[in-house]
Amino acid sequence: MLLLSAVLVSMGLQAANPVKITVSNSLNTARTSEMVEIPLATLQKNLGKTNQFIVTDADGKEIPSQLTYDQKLIFQPAVGAKGKSVYYVKPGIHSFYEPRVFGRQFPERVDDMAWENDLVAFRCYGPALQKSGERAWGYDIWNKRTSKLVVEERYAQELDKEISSVRSKLQKLGQNDLADDVYNAVSYHVDHGTGMDCYKVGPTLGAGTTAILANNGADIVYPKCYTNYEILDKGPLRFTVKLVYGNETLDGQQYNETRIITLDAGSQLNKAVVTYNGLNKPTPIATGIIVHNENPTAYVLNTAAGYMGYEDLGDPNQYKEKYRAKQNKDFGKIYVGAVYTQKPAKMEYRAGEGLPGACGHILGISNYKPSSTYTYYFGSGWSRNPATNFQSLTDWEAYLSRFAQQVKSPLKVSVK
Repeated sequence: MLLLSAVLVSMGLQAANPVKITVSNSLNTARTSEMVEIPLATLQKNLGKTNQFIVTDADGKEIPSQLTYDQKLIFQPAVGAKGKSVYYVKPGIHSFYEPRVFGRQFPERVDDMAWENDLVAFRCYGPALQKSGERAWGYDIWNKRTSKLVVEERYAQELDKEISSVRSKLQKLGQNDLADDVYNAVSYHVDHGTGMDCYKVGPTLGAGTTAILANNGADIVYPKCYTNYEILDKGPLRFTVKLVYGNETLDGQQYNETRIITLDAGSQLNKAVVTYNGLNKPTPIATGIIVHNENPTAYVLNTAAGYMGYEDLGDPNQYKEKYRAKQNKDFGKIYVGAVYTQKPAKMEYRAGEGLPGACGHILGISNYKPSSTYTYYFGSGWSRNPATNFQSLTDWEAYLSRFAQQVKSPLKVSVK
Protein backbone atom coordinates (compact mmCIF):
# COMPACT_ATOMS: atom_id res chain seq x y z
CA MET A 1 0.00 0.00 0.00
CA LEU A 2 2.83 2.44 0.88
CA LEU A 3 4.58 1.68 -2.41
CA LEU A 4 1.35 2.23 -4.37
CA SER A 5 0.83 5.58 -2.61
CA ALA A 6 4.36 6.66 -3.47
CA VAL A 7 3.83 5.75 -7.12
CA LEU A 8 0.55 7.66 -7.25
CA VAL A 9 2.15 10.73 -5.66
CA SER A 10 5.01 10.55 -8.14
CA MET A 11 2.58 10.25 -11.06
CA GLY A 12 0.65 13.24 -9.75
CA LEU A 13 3.79 15.33 -9.52
CA GLN A 14 4.88 14.51 -13.04
CA ALA A 15 1.39 15.06 -14.48
CA ALA A 16 1.02 18.63 -13.27
CA ASN A 17 1.31 21.31 -15.96
CA PRO A 18 4.55 23.31 -15.63
CA VAL A 19 4.52 26.95 -14.62
CA LYS A 20 5.98 29.41 -17.13
CA ILE A 21 8.56 31.81 -15.69
CA THR A 22 9.53 34.87 -17.73
CA VAL A 23 12.64 36.76 -16.58
CA SER A 24 13.11 40.30 -17.93
CA ASN A 25 16.23 42.47 -17.92
CA SER A 26 15.83 46.26 -18.12
CA LEU A 27 19.56 47.00 -18.40
CA ASN A 28 21.75 47.31 -21.50
CA THR A 29 24.07 44.52 -20.36
CA ALA A 30 23.54 40.76 -20.38
CA ARG A 31 23.04 39.11 -16.98
CA THR A 32 24.13 35.54 -16.33
CA SER A 33 25.23 35.13 -12.71
CA GLU A 34 22.34 36.63 -10.72
CA MET A 35 19.82 34.68 -8.73
CA VAL A 36 16.07 35.05 -9.14
CA GLU A 37 13.69 34.14 -6.34
CA ILE A 38 10.15 32.79 -6.61
CA PRO A 39 8.04 32.48 -3.44
CA LEU A 40 7.10 28.90 -2.66
CA ALA A 41 3.51 29.99 -2.02
CA THR A 42 3.26 31.31 -5.59
CA LEU A 43 4.39 27.99 -7.03
CA GLN A 44 2.15 25.95 -4.76
CA LYS A 45 -0.83 28.02 -5.85
CA ASN A 46 -0.27 26.71 -9.37
CA LEU A 47 1.37 23.33 -8.76
CA GLY A 48 -0.15 22.05 -5.53
CA LYS A 49 1.27 21.51 -2.06
CA THR A 50 4.72 20.27 -2.99
CA ASN A 51 8.18 21.60 -2.21
CA GLN A 52 10.07 19.58 -4.81
CA PHE A 53 10.62 21.22 -8.18
CA ILE A 54 12.48 20.86 -11.46
CA VAL A 55 13.46 23.99 -13.39
CA THR A 56 14.09 23.80 -17.13
CA ASP A 57 15.00 26.35 -19.77
CA ALA A 58 12.94 27.00 -22.90
CA ASP A 59 14.56 23.99 -24.60
CA GLY A 60 13.62 21.64 -21.77
CA LYS A 61 17.14 21.39 -20.31
CA GLU A 62 17.17 21.10 -16.52
CA ILE A 63 19.10 23.84 -14.71
CA PRO A 64 20.20 23.87 -11.05
CA SER A 65 17.79 25.24 -8.47
CA GLN A 66 17.41 25.35 -4.70
CA LEU A 67 14.65 25.86 -2.15
CA THR A 68 15.86 28.30 0.50
CA TYR A 69 15.22 28.54 4.23
CA ASP A 70 12.85 31.48 3.68
CA GLN A 71 10.68 29.43 1.28
CA LYS A 72 11.88 30.65 -2.09
CA LEU A 73 12.84 28.69 -5.18
CA ILE A 74 16.03 30.17 -6.64
CA PHE A 75 17.91 29.64 -9.89
CA GLN A 76 20.28 31.59 -12.15
CA PRO A 77 18.85 32.61 -15.52
CA ALA A 78 20.74 33.91 -18.54
CA VAL A 79 19.11 37.05 -19.91
CA GLY A 80 20.42 39.23 -22.72
CA ALA A 81 20.64 43.01 -22.70
CA LYS A 82 17.13 44.48 -22.64
CA GLY A 83 15.96 40.90 -23.12
CA LYS A 84 13.65 38.21 -21.78
CA SER A 85 14.20 34.52 -21.10
CA VAL A 86 11.62 31.83 -20.47
CA TYR A 87 11.90 28.98 -17.96
CA TYR A 88 9.51 26.33 -16.69
CA VAL A 89 8.96 24.91 -13.22
CA LYS A 90 7.22 21.62 -12.61
CA PRO A 91 6.84 19.38 -9.55
CA GLY A 92 9.40 16.60 -9.30
CA ILE A 93 12.63 15.41 -7.78
CA HIS A 94 15.46 17.30 -9.42
CA SER A 95 18.85 15.88 -10.38
CA PHE A 96 21.90 16.04 -8.14
CA TYR A 97 23.62 19.40 -8.53
CA GLU A 98 27.30 19.71 -7.73
CA PRO A 99 27.52 22.23 -4.85
CA ARG A 100 28.96 25.62 -5.76
CA VAL A 101 28.88 26.96 -2.19
CA PHE A 102 30.02 25.67 1.19
CA GLY A 103 30.38 26.88 4.75
CA ARG A 104 30.51 25.76 8.35
CA GLN A 105 31.87 26.62 11.75
CA PHE A 106 35.35 25.32 12.48
CA PRO A 107 35.55 24.72 16.25
CA GLU A 108 38.92 23.07 15.60
CA ARG A 109 40.18 26.57 14.61
CA VAL A 110 38.82 28.70 17.50
CA ASP A 111 35.26 28.73 16.11
CA ASP A 112 35.98 30.37 12.76
CA MET A 113 32.93 30.67 10.54
CA ALA A 114 34.18 30.20 6.98
CA TRP A 115 32.25 30.06 3.72
CA GLU A 116 32.88 30.16 -0.03
CA ASN A 117 31.52 29.87 -3.54
CA ASP A 118 33.22 29.08 -6.84
CA LEU A 119 35.01 32.47 -6.91
CA VAL A 120 35.67 33.73 -3.39
CA ALA A 121 35.94 32.70 0.25
CA PHE A 122 35.54 34.53 3.56
CA ARG A 123 35.62 34.00 7.29
CA CYS A 124 34.77 35.76 10.51
CA TYR A 125 35.80 34.99 14.04
CA GLY A 126 33.91 33.33 16.88
CA PRO A 127 33.60 32.97 20.64
CA ALA A 128 36.70 30.81 21.19
CA LEU A 129 38.92 33.43 19.58
CA GLN A 130 37.23 36.17 21.60
CA LYS A 131 37.97 34.28 24.83
CA SER A 132 41.62 33.89 23.84
CA GLY A 133 42.12 37.62 23.94
CA GLU A 134 43.18 37.91 20.30
CA ARG A 135 41.55 40.88 18.60
CA ALA A 136 40.22 40.08 15.13
CA TRP A 137 36.78 41.47 14.44
CA GLY A 138 36.25 42.19 10.76
CA TYR A 139 35.57 39.93 7.79
CA ASP A 140 38.59 38.10 6.42
CA ILE A 141 39.25 37.26 2.75
CA TRP A 142 40.56 33.92 1.51
CA ASN A 143 41.69 34.42 -2.07
CA LYS A 144 40.79 31.71 -4.57
CA ARG A 145 41.98 30.89 -8.09
CA THR A 146 39.95 27.75 -8.61
CA SER A 147 36.26 26.97 -8.93
CA LYS A 148 36.70 24.03 -6.53
CA LEU A 149 35.43 24.32 -2.97
CA VAL A 150 38.64 24.47 -0.93
CA VAL A 151 37.89 25.79 2.56
CA GLU A 152 37.50 22.37 4.17
CA GLU A 153 40.76 21.15 2.64
CA ARG A 154 42.69 24.25 3.67
CA TYR A 155 41.70 23.89 7.30
CA ALA A 156 42.43 20.17 7.27
CA GLN A 157 45.96 20.74 6.00
CA GLU A 158 46.67 23.68 8.28
CA LEU A 159 45.48 21.79 11.37
CA ASP A 160 46.86 18.32 10.54
CA LYS A 161 48.02 16.85 13.86
CA GLU A 162 50.71 14.65 12.36
CA ILE A 163 52.29 17.59 10.58
CA SER A 164 52.09 19.67 13.76
CA SER A 165 53.82 16.85 15.62
CA VAL A 166 56.63 16.73 13.05
CA ARG A 167 57.10 20.50 13.35
CA SER A 168 57.26 20.32 17.12
CA LYS A 169 59.88 17.56 17.02
CA LEU A 170 62.01 19.50 14.56
CA GLN A 171 61.81 22.63 16.70
CA LYS A 172 62.89 20.67 19.78
CA LEU A 173 65.89 19.42 17.79
CA GLY A 174 66.79 22.97 16.86
CA GLN A 175 65.83 22.43 13.21
CA ASN A 176 63.74 25.61 13.02
CA ASP A 177 64.33 26.25 9.32
CA LEU A 178 63.16 22.77 8.43
CA ALA A 179 60.17 23.13 10.76
CA ASP A 180 59.23 26.33 8.94
CA ASP A 181 59.51 24.58 5.59
CA VAL A 182 57.15 21.83 6.81
CA TYR A 183 54.62 24.44 7.90
CA ASN A 184 54.80 26.34 4.61
CA ALA A 185 54.18 23.10 2.71
CA VAL A 186 50.62 22.93 4.09
CA SER A 187 49.73 26.42 5.31
CA TYR A 188 46.80 28.28 3.75
CA HIS A 189 48.98 31.39 3.96
CA VAL A 190 50.91 29.94 1.02
CA ASP A 191 49.44 29.49 -2.47
CA HIS A 192 49.57 25.76 -3.29
CA GLY A 193 47.69 26.23 -6.53
CA THR A 194 44.19 27.20 -5.38
CA GLY A 195 44.82 30.55 -3.69
CA MET A 196 45.81 31.78 -0.24
CA ASP A 197 45.05 33.89 2.81
CA CYS A 198 47.26 36.98 2.71
CA TYR A 199 44.72 39.58 3.87
CA LYS A 200 45.21 41.22 7.27
CA VAL A 201 42.23 41.95 9.54
CA GLY A 202 43.19 42.34 13.22
CA PRO A 203 41.16 44.76 15.37
CA THR A 204 39.54 46.49 12.37
CA LEU A 205 36.40 46.29 10.24
CA GLY A 206 38.33 44.19 7.71
CA ALA A 207 36.57 43.58 4.39
CA GLY A 208 33.25 45.33 4.89
CA THR A 209 31.98 44.86 8.44
CA THR A 210 29.35 47.26 9.78
CA ALA A 211 29.70 49.01 13.14
CA ILE A 212 27.83 51.54 15.22
CA LEU A 213 29.33 55.02 15.47
CA ALA A 214 29.34 56.57 18.95
CA ASN A 215 29.93 60.13 20.21
CA ASN A 216 27.94 61.80 17.43
CA GLY A 217 29.58 59.63 14.81
CA ALA A 218 33.15 60.27 15.89
CA ASP A 219 34.09 56.81 17.19
CA ILE A 220 33.78 53.32 15.70
CA VAL A 221 32.32 50.76 18.12
CA TYR A 222 34.00 47.58 16.92
CA PRO A 223 31.56 44.63 17.05
CA LYS A 224 34.06 41.94 18.22
CA CYS A 225 33.33 38.25 17.50
CA TYR A 226 29.99 36.51 17.05
CA THR A 227 28.56 34.59 20.02
CA ASN A 228 26.00 32.29 18.33
CA TYR A 229 25.27 31.12 14.81
CA GLU A 230 22.79 29.17 12.71
CA ILE A 231 23.42 27.94 9.18
CA LEU A 232 20.21 28.51 7.21
CA ASP A 233 21.12 27.49 3.65
CA LYS A 234 23.74 24.89 2.69
CA GLY A 235 23.62 25.02 -1.10
CA PRO A 236 24.04 23.94 -3.78
CA LEU A 237 23.55 27.51 -5.05
CA ARG A 238 23.24 29.61 -1.90
CA PHE A 239 24.91 29.60 1.51
CA THR A 240 23.27 31.59 4.31
CA VAL A 241 24.39 31.96 7.91
CA LYS A 242 22.84 33.87 10.79
CA LEU A 243 25.33 35.38 13.24
CA VAL A 244 24.35 36.85 16.62
CA TYR A 245 26.63 39.19 18.53
CA GLY A 246 26.66 39.71 22.29
CA ASN A 247 25.03 42.49 24.28
CA GLU A 248 26.67 45.92 24.25
CA THR A 249 25.71 49.25 25.78
CA LEU A 250 25.51 52.62 24.00
CA ASP A 251 24.24 55.79 25.67
CA GLY A 252 22.36 53.73 28.24
CA GLN A 253 20.82 51.46 25.59
CA GLN A 254 21.61 47.76 25.75
CA TYR A 255 21.56 46.24 22.30
CA ASN A 256 22.74 43.24 20.33
CA GLU A 257 23.37 42.68 16.65
CA THR A 258 22.14 40.02 14.23
CA ARG A 259 23.58 39.49 10.76
CA ILE A 260 22.21 37.27 8.03
CA ILE A 261 24.93 36.76 5.42
CA THR A 262 24.16 35.17 2.05
CA LEU A 263 26.65 34.14 -0.64
CA ASP A 264 25.35 32.97 -4.01
CA ALA A 265 27.25 30.91 -6.57
CA GLY A 266 29.04 33.06 -9.14
CA SER A 267 29.01 36.27 -7.08
CA GLN A 268 31.99 38.22 -5.77
CA LEU A 269 29.81 39.82 -3.08
CA ASN A 270 27.86 38.63 -0.04
CA LYS A 271 24.49 40.08 0.89
CA ALA A 272 24.35 41.20 4.53
CA VAL A 273 21.16 42.04 6.42
CA VAL A 274 21.96 43.65 9.77
CA THR A 275 19.57 44.28 12.67
CA TYR A 276 20.34 46.03 15.96
CA ASN A 277 17.92 44.93 18.66
CA GLY A 278 17.43 47.27 21.61
CA LEU A 279 18.25 50.66 20.11
CA ASN A 280 15.46 53.14 20.77
CA LYS A 281 16.63 56.11 18.70
CA PRO A 282 18.23 56.69 15.27
CA THR A 283 21.93 55.81 15.41
CA PRO A 284 24.73 56.38 12.87
CA ILE A 285 26.38 53.20 11.54
CA ALA A 286 29.22 52.66 9.10
CA THR A 287 30.29 49.88 6.79
CA GLY A 288 34.08 49.93 6.69
CA ILE A 289 37.01 48.57 4.70
CA ILE A 290 40.47 48.73 6.22
CA VAL A 291 43.09 50.76 4.34
CA HIS A 292 46.58 49.35 4.79
CA ASN A 293 49.82 51.32 4.87
CA GLU A 294 51.18 49.78 1.67
CA ASN A 295 48.44 51.35 -0.51
CA PRO A 296 46.99 54.30 1.42
CA THR A 297 45.22 56.11 -1.44
CA ALA A 298 44.06 53.26 -3.73
CA TYR A 299 40.35 53.56 -3.01
CA VAL A 300 37.24 54.87 -4.71
CA LEU A 301 34.15 56.33 -3.04
CA ASN A 302 30.98 56.85 -5.09
CA THR A 303 28.13 57.93 -2.86
CA ALA A 304 25.76 58.72 -5.72
CA ALA A 305 26.13 55.27 -7.32
CA GLY A 306 26.23 53.52 -3.93
CA TYR A 307 29.57 51.69 -3.88
CA MET A 308 33.11 51.93 -2.55
CA GLY A 309 36.23 49.90 -3.31
CA TYR A 310 39.87 49.43 -2.36
CA GLU A 311 42.99 47.77 -3.79
CA ASP A 312 44.82 45.84 -1.06
CA LEU A 313 48.37 44.51 -1.56
CA GLY A 314 48.33 41.84 1.16
CA ASP A 315 50.19 41.66 4.47
CA PRO A 316 53.94 42.15 3.73
CA ASN A 317 54.96 40.91 7.17
CA GLN A 318 53.01 37.68 7.01
CA TYR A 319 56.09 35.55 6.43
CA LYS A 320 59.43 35.39 8.14
CA GLU A 321 61.90 37.62 6.35
CA LYS A 322 63.78 34.72 4.77
CA TYR A 323 60.64 33.75 2.79
CA ARG A 324 59.30 37.15 1.82
CA ALA A 325 61.14 37.68 -1.46
CA LYS A 326 59.61 34.51 -2.87
CA GLN A 327 56.22 34.28 -1.21
CA ASN A 328 55.10 37.91 -1.18
CA LYS A 329 55.20 37.83 -4.99
CA ASP A 330 52.18 35.52 -4.83
CA PHE A 331 49.96 38.09 -3.12
CA GLY A 332 48.71 39.73 -6.31
CA LYS A 333 46.16 42.46 -5.69
CA ILE A 334 43.13 41.94 -3.46
CA TYR A 335 40.11 44.01 -4.40
CA VAL A 336 37.63 44.77 -1.63
CA GLY A 337 34.26 46.45 -2.02
CA ALA A 338 30.83 47.29 -0.67
CA VAL A 339 27.59 48.07 -2.52
CA TYR A 340 24.55 49.68 -0.90
CA THR A 341 20.87 49.08 -1.50
CA GLN A 342 20.14 52.58 -0.16
CA LYS A 343 22.48 55.49 -0.84
CA PRO A 344 24.60 56.19 2.27
CA ALA A 345 24.37 59.60 3.90
CA LYS A 346 28.06 60.03 3.08
CA MET A 347 31.29 58.20 2.33
CA GLU A 348 34.70 59.16 3.62
CA TYR A 349 38.23 58.06 4.34
CA ARG A 350 38.86 58.26 8.07
CA ALA A 351 42.35 58.03 9.48
CA GLY A 352 42.73 55.75 12.48
CA GLU A 353 45.32 55.21 15.17
CA GLY A 354 46.23 51.89 16.76
CA LEU A 355 45.34 49.87 13.67
CA PRO A 356 48.16 47.36 13.08
CA GLY A 357 49.66 47.84 9.63
CA ALA A 358 46.85 50.22 8.62
CA CYS A 359 46.23 53.93 8.42
CA GLY A 360 42.43 54.04 8.57
CA HIS A 361 39.17 52.93 6.98
CA ILE A 362 36.99 53.94 4.09
CA LEU A 363 33.47 54.23 5.45
CA GLY A 364 29.96 54.32 4.06
CA ILE A 365 27.90 56.02 6.76
CA SER A 366 24.13 55.62 7.16
CA ASN A 367 21.52 56.35 9.82
CA TYR A 368 20.00 53.26 11.39
CA LYS A 369 16.38 53.52 12.49
CA PRO A 370 15.20 51.36 15.42
CA SER A 371 13.55 48.04 14.52
CA SER A 372 14.65 48.30 10.89
CA THR A 373 17.06 46.21 8.83
CA TYR A 374 20.17 47.53 7.09
CA THR A 375 21.06 45.73 3.88
CA TYR A 376 24.22 45.98 1.81
CA TYR A 377 26.75 43.81 -0.06
CA PHE A 378 30.42 43.20 0.69
CA GLY A 379 33.07 41.08 -0.95
CA SER A 380 36.26 40.79 -2.92
CA GLY A 381 38.12 39.83 -6.08
CA TRP A 382 41.70 38.74 -6.74
CA SER A 383 44.03 39.61 -9.59
CA ARG A 384 45.37 36.04 -9.70
CA ASN A 385 42.01 34.36 -10.30
CA PRO A 386 41.87 33.41 -14.01
CA ALA A 387 38.07 33.15 -13.90
CA THR A 388 37.79 36.92 -13.43
CA ASN A 389 39.56 39.89 -14.94
CA PHE A 390 40.46 42.19 -12.08
CA GLN A 391 43.90 43.61 -12.83
CA SER A 392 43.38 47.17 -11.63
CA LEU A 393 41.20 49.25 -9.38
CA THR A 394 39.49 50.47 -12.55
CA ASP A 395 38.47 46.88 -13.38
CA TRP A 396 37.15 46.36 -9.86
CA GLU A 397 35.25 49.64 -9.88
CA ALA A 398 33.58 48.62 -13.15
CA TYR A 399 32.35 45.42 -11.48
CA LEU A 400 31.06 47.32 -8.43
CA SER A 401 29.32 49.83 -10.69
CA ARG A 402 27.56 47.05 -12.65
CA PHE A 403 26.60 45.26 -9.45
CA ALA A 404 25.15 48.49 -8.01
CA GLN A 405 23.10 48.99 -11.18
CA GLN A 406 21.80 45.43 -10.96
CA VAL A 407 20.81 45.93 -7.31
CA LYS A 408 18.82 49.01 -8.30
CA SER A 409 17.29 47.28 -11.33
CA PRO A 410 16.72 43.64 -10.33
CA LEU A 411 15.62 41.05 -12.85
CA LYS A 412 11.83 40.99 -13.08
CA VAL A 413 10.05 37.66 -12.75
CA SER A 414 6.61 36.87 -14.14
CA VAL A 415 4.87 33.61 -13.15
CA LYS A 416 2.04 32.18 -15.28
